[in-house]
Amino acid sequence: MNAPQNTQKIAQHPAQPAQQNAPLFQPAPMSAMQARYEAQRIAFSPVVFQCVRIAWKRGILAALAASGRKPLSTEVLAEQSKLSTYAAGVLLETSLSAGVVTREGDDWLLGKSGHWMVSDALTQINFDFVNDVCYLGLADLEESLVQGKPIGLRALGDWETIYQGLSILPEPARTSWFRFDHYYSDSAFPAALPHVMKLAPRRLMDIGANTGKWTRMCLERDPALQVTMLDLPIQLEVAQRNLAEAGLAERAIAHPIDLLDVSAAFPEGQDVVWMSQFLCCFSEEVIRSILARARACLAPGGRILVLDTFWDRQAHEIAAFCLVNTSPYFTALGSGVSKMYESGAFIEAARDVGLRLADVRDGLGIAHSLLSFEAE
Repeated sequence: MNAPQNTQKIAQHPAQPAQQNAPLFQPAPMSAMQARYEAQRIAFSPVVFQCVRIAWKRGILAALAASGRKPLSTEVLAEQSKLSTYAAGVLLETSLSAGVVTREGDDWLLGKSGHWMVSDALTQINFDFVNDVCYLGLADLEESLVQGKPIGLRALGDWETIYQGLSILPEPARTSWFRFDHYYSDSAFPAALPHVMKLAPRRLMDIGANTGKWTRMCLERDPALQVTMLDLPIQLEVAQRNLAEAGLAERAIAHPIDLLDVSAAFPEGQDVVWMSQFLCCFSEEVIRSILARARACLAPGGRILVLDTFWDRQAHEIAAFCLVNTSPYFTALGSGVSKMYESGAFIEAARDVGLRLADVRDGLGIAHSLLSFEAE
């Protein structure tokens, strides 16, 4: 999923991806029977997901990885996973159908996809996120689409949006949510930080501060910087606690706010307004409102920086696939009206409120782009 480190300024066509690759999701030619088989794979994909996940979690795939090219019997794998021979056989046969394991006589070997399951952090984090956070709630996806509300969130708690309950999500959903979120952002923050510090801001606003990780990084880099954090009160409590433990609380101002309240203005005089993996949590109407308020709070010459994962700006289809298929989470459990957007949606929304795209940096971290806006 790694994107190339392309950090050149996009001057002529800033709304377009930095690298023009083949169109995403173009199917390879296939026969009618192959297409029918693919349709069945989609139909049974939830079954495959659970069987492969359990085979991973129960140590079956790890045992096969450890055995190298030595095949293992169903009985041996059942004993190691503390399952019956019947149960291990069910998991192995479905894993075989998915190419996760292969068969040699009556015994088993790990397939190429299986190696990713036991060795790749991205794959494991995505599996845990889908299972622990999304799986039950996606049963309400259709109703969420109809109502424009995250009906599936009731599987986790009684909140209007998941963001109101992030700090108190039940386990293992809480751990899996933050691992998923931080895995993507942590890879991009170090790459994005020099571009922010080059602007030499004295006052920076971190909208959607979450746990305060970005605020901490900025404060540690520049001892003269002051950061104002905007978020829900329950999130700011976590961020403030983390910054206090790091000895940075004096230069961090917590500003509780409900960003869905379009009348709630932002503190003025900001040299940089920062939003990371944040605007995708809202509808396009709310995105325009947030960008308009961000524009209004800028100091002269200030910039609005948006770091996000746009599926249309990916160099590799695997990244675009993961991002596109995160959108139903936003529908069923996030807010009911948000998604993983194409970059053009943010650029157009910014233009609607009097902002001009000044710069684009692609290939930051795993899959991020940094959009820089200034007032027209």
